[in-house]
Amino acid sequence: MERRLTAILAADVVGYSRLMGEDEVGTLERLKSCRRELVDPAIKEFHGRIIKLMGDGALVEFASVVDAVQCAAMIQRRMAVRDQGTSDPRHIRFRIGVNLGDVIVEENDIYGDGVNIAARLEAMAEPGGVCISGTAFDHALHKVDVGFASLGEQRLKNIADPIRAYRLLLDPAAAGKIKVAVRRPVSPRAIGMAGIAVLFVVLLAGLFAWQSRTSSLADRPSVAVLPFTNLGGDPSQDYFADGITEDLITDLTKLSGLDVIARNSVFAYKNRHAALADVARDLGVRFVVEGSVRRTGEQIRINVQLMDAASGDNLWANRFDRGMAEVFSVQDEMSGEIAKALGIQASAAESQRMARPPTNNLEAYDYYLQAETASRSGLLAGLREALALYEKAEGLDSAFAEAFAADARTTVYVWRESFNDIIQSAPARKRAYEKASRALELEPDLSSPYAILGIMQVVNRHYEDAIASAKKAVSIGPGDADAQAALGYVQLYAGNHAEAANAVETALRLDPDLSAINREAAGLAFLLQGNVEKAIETLERTRDDAPTVANFRFTLAAAYVRGGRLPDAKAAIADGLRLGAGSSYVDSLAGWQMTQHFRNPQDLATIVNALRQAGLPEWPYGFTPDEHDRLKGAEIASLVLGHTLQGQIEPALQPAFLQIGSDGKAAFRTTTRLVTETVYVDGDLLCEQSENLFGRPDCGPVYRRSDSAGKGYSFVNTSKVFHFTVVQ
Repeated sequence: MERRLTAILAADVVGYSRLMGEDEVGTLERLKSCRRELVDPAIKEFHGRIIKLMGDGALVEFASVVDAVQCAAMIQRRMAVRDQGTSDPRHIRFRIGVNLGDVIVEENDIYGDGVNIAARLEAMAEPGGVCISGTAFDHALHKVDVGFASLGEQRLKNIADPIRAYRLLLDPAAAGKIKVAVRRPVSPRAIGMAGIAVLFVVLLAGLFAWQSRTSSLADRPSVAVLPFTNLGGDPSQDYFADGITEDLITDLTKLSGLDVIARNSVFAYKNRHAALADVARDLGVRFVVEGSVRRTGEQIRINVQLMDAASGDNLWANRFDRGMAEVFSVQDEMSGEIAKALGIQASAAESQRMARPPTNNLEAYDYYLQAETASRSGLLAGLREALALYEKAEGLDSAFAEAFAADARTTVYVWRESFNDIIQSAPARKRAYEKASRALELEPDLSSPYAILGIMQVVNRHYEDAIASAKKAVSIGPGDADAQAALGYVQLYAGNHAEAANAVETALRLDPDLSAINREAAGLAFLLQGNVEKAIETLERTRDDAPTVANFRFTLAAAYVRGGRLPDAKAAIADGLRLGAGSSYVDSLAGWQMTQHFRNPQDLATIVNALRQAGLPEWPYGFTPDEHDRLKGAEIASLVLGHTLQGQIEPALQPAFLQIGSDGKAAFRTTTRLVTETVYVDGDLLCEQSENLFGRPDCGPVYRRSDSAGKGYSFVNTSKVFHFTVVQ
């Protein structure tokens, strides 16, 4: 005798006794036909193995629980159209129940509560529907093309503890959605009356890997904190109400037993009236926090309530009338009372982290809140203002760890996006490292600085250090969407595709409105994992969320190519080139390769080859030289080293000079910028290396040119096309 964890899928024929009574021979023939033409092929398609047949059912073994759920969905979808031309009394419809649980294995048979729960769930299913347990839901979530409607906890006959239950939403339009459904009682229909059942047993593959995962959304309470309303009558105080909301979200994410929807997603509901059930459904949560803030001089009044979206019950509410000096104690009380109302016991370390005020300087805190609002705007002016406000907060309180962490987060965004008009690349990199390091020095249990360090380390191609930093961020803040997104980003470029996909799926669950830059990384993770359809869906959302950003069109084009949609890919490239108009480093294959950080060369080749098929030009501004005019390395060295080059750069033919010493020390000047760098020849390429482009050498060929403008040369790399003559 053996015990093992398996996933079981049970099905029966609706109204079997009635069908047999009306037409025994015809019913049996139709059932045989169903199995031969539909059920058996579905089992084969999803790698099932029939263990044994019974008079009214069968036992089938699968390789994964995902395969079992997909098989159930396919059977019901095909059954829905199979008998469309048959009169209702002759329809054959199945009910299906799925469970993942412990069973007893004896010779070729299995039994136990794992099997019994599957049968009870089958009894709950609608005709033509599928009902699954919470354990099956945990592992199928985001991995099958169905939606889910929560039925809450159900008391099942002869099962000691309540079982979470979910109904599959088989309409393709509902794929990926999680709905909060009204709880309904278990059907009193006796299980033994089922005349025929098909019972699938899924053998759990990768048991230890599954057991090591953290509990998913369904295992833990999940909450969304909606933006608190500013009741003070002064719109300029919105930032304060927003800050109270964000701080409450931050405090709640410190609880390891709670999933908290990220700020980015909940703030989509700011100044919007939405029904509680709609919010819960859209964000995939059961609990919602609502509140309001009134600030009058040095007095604040905060009203807050916790609602159960499934039942509509008000679980907890309170009003806080305090002075501004007590704002941090109010926040601590709110988070503690919400945790208690949700039945969550904070650990000693979690309680200590939540109780610790971010600063003792209220003026510094006010600057910090203003900076957070400015940084979230996404506008260059807002980012510039935010960095200045963070510095004011840090100047007033040099121990304000969260201000340093937020400063680092904003600075690394400026650095990643090459917003040189705000801070040049090298100073931005230096500032981000320093601010993140200072934050950790002050408060080692903050997650965001570790996430920031992980991103910077992977860009610098220190992959193992990056993985360690990102994992540390997630271990501190498992409910922090930004930490999960950072882990996905790091694992993506480190070449760990499955780990990257798992992390970005968690980030998307915690933040359904994930930022466009993080969503792009999620799409790339799905693409390299081989989930092309999900990659396209994710990258299309990225494009729609940031319709003026050229880079996202190029990434989507690569996914379209991998999905066999070449016309769509070419259209995406054309749109990206039109939007970028030469302003992006990735508007050429050379630029795309320069700005990526893949450890595995094959990952980079996969994307670059797709972009080449989609029509992304090799060089910026569509520069297409004649290879017969290309200079060799020795010719390049004698031409440029120790000389001054004068000419024009694309696209506006702006005047430019490149002064190169005999030792390679150089300065490149235009009317708008000056870059000091080192110039050298590598093979047949001329290379520039400066503090820009993450400090990497930017190399390209030199061509001899003869046209209406006279004889000269053209030098091209990822960032420029420079037409020049040698003047000295």
